[in-house]
Amino acid sequence: MEFDPADADLSLASLFAGWALADELQRRLGGEGFADSRFADGVVFQHLVGGPVTISTLAEKLGVTQQAASKSVADLQSRGYVSRRPDPADARARIVVLTDRGQAVIAAARKHRAALDAEVRQTLGDDRVEEARLLLVDLIDQLGASPSLRARAVRPPR
Repeated sequence: MEFDPADADLSLASLFAGWALADELQRRLGGEGFADSRFADGVVFQHLVGGPVTISTLAEKLGVTQQAASKSVADLQSRGYVSRRPDPADARARIVVLTDRGQAVIAAARKHRAALDAEVRQTLGDDRVEEARLLLVDLIDQLGASPSLRARAVRPPR
């Protein structure tokens, strides 16, 4: 049985639109040499854009165990997006740092998100897109998600 997107409620319509935009972003990143990047990498990157953090701090910010954070970091490290270095403040601890490749994928993602926004505005009209964007921002506020966004503490739904 087929599903008509026009029948989607607000929750599903916003989810599916976000997924479609994320898929297009990933496709464009692949074209720039970041085919190994994943949407979920951004959940970790958001905590590294402000500078290096320890694994324990990263785990706390992600709301996961240190083992889970270490596993995510090891995966990102194997793909060249982060590196681990000794913490200058504590010789026993290691800090996680974005590499040049990590900085580059973040810059490319920002560039492509801006381009997608401009393309959608050109196709659907600036007023419609801005109205939809503001509606979603209001919904974020209404549902109490703004503080976690402001703190760069976005987590996937449970």
